[in-house]
Formats: sequence, C-alpha cells, structure tokens
Amino acid sequence: MLRFAAVAALLATSLSTAHAQAYPSKPIRLMIGYTAGGSAEAGARPLARALEPLLGQPLVFEYRPGNAGGVAMEAIARAPNDGYTLYYFDSGPLTVAPHLGKVGYDNIKSFTQLGHVCGSGSMLVVHPSTPFWSVADVIAHSRREPDKWSYGTSGVGGPHHLSGEYFKSVTGANLLHVPYKGGGPAMTDLMGGQIPMLFSSLGPAVGAVKSGKIRPLAVTSLKRSAAFPDVPTMDELGLKGFDSTAWYGVLGPAGLPQEVVARWTQALAKVGADKNLLDQINATGCDTEILPPAKTLEKLKADYEKWGRVVKEAGIKAE
Repeated sequence: MLRFAAVAALLATSLSTAHAQAYPSKPIRLMIGYTAGGSAEAGARPLARALEPLLGQPLVFEYRPGNAGGVAMEAIARAPNDGYTLYYFDSGPLTVAPHLGKVGYDNIKSFTQLGHVCGSGSMLVVHPSTPFWSVADVIAHSRREPDKWSYGTSGVGGPHHLSGEYFKSVTGANLLHVPYKGGGPAMTDLMGGQIPMLFSSLGPAVGAVKSGKIRPLAVTSLKRSAAFPDVPTMDELGLKGFDSTAWYGVLGPAGLPQEVVARWTQALAKVGADKNLLDQINATGCDTEILPPAKTLEKLKADYEKWGRVVKEAGIKAE
C-alpha cells in the first residue's frame, strides 16, 4: 500500500510539473518594430485576437520603433529563447537591410521562423495630370524623355524603393528616385502634383484612389490585392514573374524549443482556415497567406538573394 501511495504521489507530481511547464503558461510579448497605429499593427491586431484563444494566453504588444524595424530585430536576436518574447516582423530587415550595411544579427541563424502571415506589394499610382494611363505609357515616356520623369517613395532602401528599382531593371524605364521621409509626405506631394508618380503602400492609397485624386496603374504582387481587386498586376500587364512584395511573419530568437514552434505552427494553421479573420487582415492591404516555418525560411532566402541583386545593380546605399 505504501509503495502504491508513493508511486501515485510521484505520478501526480510529474503530471503537475508537466502541466505547469506547458507552453504557454503566461502572457507572450509580441514586438512590433514601428510606432503604434501603423500598417504593422493594423495586421497584428486581428491576428492577435484570433491567436489568443488558441494559445490560451494574451499577446501583449511591445513597440520598438527605429531603423525600419531593425531595432526590434536586434532586440529579438538577444531575447531569451523561451517563446515568451516574439516579433511580428516585416521582411525588410532580413531581406534588404543586410545588403545596405552592417546589421547586428545574422538574418538566418539569429532567429527561429514561426510562420509567414501576409504580404503586400507596392502600387504604382500617378497624378491625373500626367499622360500615364498604363504601365506601358510610363515605360515609353520615360525612355523617350529620360531626364523628365521621376517617382517618389517613402524612403531609401524601403520596399517601395526596391519595387521602383526592380521595375526599372526589368523594363528599362528611366526614372529618377525621389525619396521622402515617410509615405504620408510622399502621398501629399503626389496628390498636389509635385511628383508625377509614386510606388506606394496600398492602405494609404485607398481614399485617394476612390476620390480620383490619384490614378492606380498596377500592383507589384503576383496576385491582385484584395483591397484593389480591379487593379492589374505587373505580371498581368506583360512583366512576367514580376513580384515585389514586403511581407509579415512571426519569429523568435534562435533555439526556440520545438514545443513552442509546434504550438505556433498549429495555431497559425488554424488562423489560416478562418475566412472571417483573413478578410480582416486583407482589408488592411496585406493579403494573407499562412506558411509554416520551413516555407517561410525558403521565401526569406529567395527574397534575400533577389533583393541583393537589385540593391547591387541599382547601387542603393543606406541613408
């Protein structure tokens, strides 16, 4: 009887310990590399609402703005690898930034990928006073008048700058890049006619397009955007395979336990089956595509190679 009692007590203790250690057992900090209210948070909010009941714990946002997401990327690389400090990241610090200068992390080895969430192309938009009614018009006019036309973006080395330089490299268009300190000032100048065209984020362009203040020509993703279903892709317009998208995902520091990876992979897969949630994220201008860790890593490596070529060919330097 005593032996049975001892075994039962040991079993109960083991079960209690296992339960106490089950992940997650406390709130999870989810870093965002930008200030509150931006496009990163817009996509992260509906995602967090869906994930919390699946994980059984709240996701607490922590904002670490700076260096286009790079400050948060360096912080997460140094974070404890227990699964309680993660990052809702955008791809730029991993696929573009290492080509522009020294970064405080290895874009592959410093992190554990948990999944791709959504991607967003740029959109080529023009002022209504321009002679541009199609992408072909932009290419033809810029070749014919090489010193006349320019395009604006939210800044040097950002996803829209990369879209513009990629566009130039595959079409031979002759366009001068005009960088702004953010997408807002760039859009203001486009609507005011100070610049003729802009490679822009999709979300901020919705109101201006609907009001007729700017004219959309094409999106740079392979698929049409859910936010702009009537705007064709560059691929549809003859630039076969043209794909310039910035994307968001979830990652943690290197060496995350397999239990953590498995729990997040399962939770994100369930999110991907929720059409209502996908519609909410799509409405922010970021088209949802949930990918598991291995596929996310494949995409990261492919984009790193592609943007490395574009940065080198265009001679892009960090500001």
